[in-house]
Amino acid sequence: MQKTFVLVGAMLIAAATVQTAAASDRHHARKAQPVPITQSVRDSNAAIWPSQPTAPDWSRYVNGAMSAPAGR
Repeated sequence: MQKTFVLVGAMLIAAATVQTAAASDRHHARKAQPVPITQSVRDSNAAIWPSQPTAPDWSRYVNGAMSAPAGR
């Protein structure tokens, strides 16, 4: 009985090893070459039209609504 378990265990280990070796053999195909990135793609954010400059909104500070500096 013990020899049977040892034999079945050895066969399972051998089968798993063969299956793993065969599976890793298929995955060694040619690697895809990376596509070169062009200058227009790298600077794509610079191509956006700049927004119009806006004046700061100081209307909320009219009539002394600004708080005093901290610590006074």
